Amino acid sequence: MYKLFNYLRHRRDVTLLTAALLLLVFSLFNPKVPIKRDIYSYIFVVDISQSMNVIDMSLNGKPLSRLAYLQDTLHKLISELPCGTNVSIGVFAGVSVAALYTPIEVCENFDAIKDTIDHFDWRTGWSGNSRIRSSMLTLAKTIRSFPAPAQVVYFTDGEEAPRLHVFNREDLTTFQGGEDWLFVGIGSDKGSAIPKYDANNQLIGYWDNDSFAMQPGIAQISESNLGVRNDSVAGGESDRYLSKLDETYLKELAGELNGFYVRGDSVSNILGAMQKQKPARRDKADFELRWILAAFAGILFVLAYTPKHPIRELRLRLANFITRRRQAQSP
Repeated sequence: MYKLFNYLRHRRDVTLLTAALLLLVFSLFNPKVPIKRDIYSYIFVVDISQSMNVIDMSLNGKPLSRLAYLQDTLHKLISELPCGTNVSIGVFAGVSVAALYTPIEVCENFDAIKDTIDHFDWRTGWSGNSRIRSSMLTLAKTIRSFPAPAQVVYFTDGEEAPRLHVFNREDLTTFQGGEDWLFVGIGSDKGSAIPKYDANNQLIGYWDNDSFAMQPGIAQISESNLGVRNDSVAGGESDRYLSKLDETYLKELAGELNGFYVRGDSVSNILGAMQKQKPARRDKADFELRWILAAFAGILFVLAYTPKHPIRELRLRLANFITRRRQAQSP
């Protein structure tokens, strides 16, 4: 043992290479240590109601529907989230929000989350209505069913159908939840017609104004009949219902819930707004050591082939070089 110690003491390069090898072998076992840190967990709620089919957005000069634009935004947003972030995807239609899965780690499940985003389709909606305000209650229940808390990022154009009035305006004054929820507005300020598609996603016309008419006479009798859209199609330009991003309403709703609002025309703006949200929780989480061990192994490997006193060695080599040059130049 003494001979081995003495050998390693005099062979600095072998000692450093041996230590680097041991660190690399240890890193293969992916050691972890539990540390307390902020856990960022989100549910991204996506409005898939028919107003999201309005083509009033553009990307690289190409006109897009609100839903297609949102898909591109979510792809970019997911790519920017750091590993360790948990994400759930939920879809909204009618008065309900359905979570497709509970929050999952974004890096380990990157392909699965991207595939979910690719398959957003208005035809998966279970209701023709769009009652964003009422969905707050079902969304809160959905989050409570998760194994751990999650923050909300709600993507919508703010279109309420039927329009809000005294009989269908949900009272949120006693609502438990909503703090730090983020509402992201999708759409333009210019009113555009809502396309009407058949089951094969073929355009058959546009929704008319009567489709969004208020029906206060039946509101007190049956909530299921409240402002149900009819099947009529706009006969001309003047009959079409024009839809646009309702920023005023979304800001008002966010204010009632102690949340935030941001326009969804920039991924950086959305990320900036998400940073204002509090972490979903603070808990112990495993911190991986393999990258630290691998980095130290790399440093030791470089040091093994570095002189013990590099500056002194460099000066000595430089002095020898100058001396040889002078000798070569002397007669």
